[in-house]
Amino acid sequence: MVKSAHLFRRTLGAALVVAALTSAATACSDEAPERGGERGAPAPAPGQQGRGQAAGPGGALSAYVEKVKQQRAARVLAARKWGLAKTPLEAPAPPKTKPRITTRKGFETDGEGLPPVFTTVPTKQKVVFLTIDDGAEKDPELLRMMKDLRIPYSAFLSDYVVKDDYPYFAKMQKSLPEGVALHNHTLNHRYLPALSYAQQKREICGMQDVIQKRFGKRPPLFRPPYGNYNEDTLRAAKTCGVKAVPLWAAEAFPDHMEWREWDRDLHPGDIVLTHFRGKGDWKGTMPDMVRRVMNVITAKGYAVAKLEDYV
Repeated sequence: MVKSAHLFRRTLGAALVVAALTSAATACSDEAPERGGERGAPAPAPGQQGRGQAAGPGGALSAYVEKVKQQRAARVLAARKWGLAKTPLEAPAPPKTKPRITTRKGFETDGEGLPPVFTTVPTKQKVVFLTIDDGAEKDPELLRMMKDLRIPYSAFLSDYVVKDDYPYFAKMQKSLPEGVALHNHTLNHRYLPALSYAQQKREICGMQDVIQKRFGKRPPLFRPPYGNYNEDTLRAAKTCGVKAVPLWAAEAFPDHMEWREWDRDLHPGDIVLTHFRGKGDWKGTMPDMVRRVMNVITAKGYAVAKLEDYV
């Protein structure tokens, strides 16, 4: 596989790669499953399928295009299976260099050199980021739905509601090919500004320790409960190894969306918040919520990208 990839890169020029990607994208439109072999190269003659397909750079290109087509067709079928109005849009490739994140105006504290607090990632791409907080509801259907649709998302966990089922979140972490990142939402979901610096540090660093022990990685991102923080919060977070503090620009529920911005709309780089909840807490299930938020995101012409590719 590695040898074939090297041969592919050496032989094909940039123009051919661009043409191939464009062809793949065209071939993988929502109509691909119904239209069958109308687009692209003609189908091979009977008995010839697979013969010589992987030989040389042309074969590698054909295999790549076919893989993209298959993935897109599978996503179209998954969208129908889960009742989405439209197939979710594919996110563009993330930037080679991550954008510089700064604290949103009006969200500053007096401290300098603290982790930035933001609601939107600076990007011109029409992408948004889906984040899910706390961990109270552990719905296996959510994992199946997100895997079928291949929608990236990030979880911000609180230990007091996840500790009864760590295996669920370990399974979540590995449920997508690119992984699901598990981040810090404190041990006990307390209102942090009311706590002392030492108490806040215990809440934040304690959750860092739990995630590292249970899931193998100390998370770089932290979200304070209710979105409330003070300078002590950010100083403690920095001491605990936190690099950034993403809040949110919109919030998703099974039956509606709520907006932080005056225009009640999505913008490139917006962070969307939702929660691990079920029918006991809101009007629907986790799949109902995903269906609602994805219908809104797709209808507005946005794709969901992976937050960690940009932050």
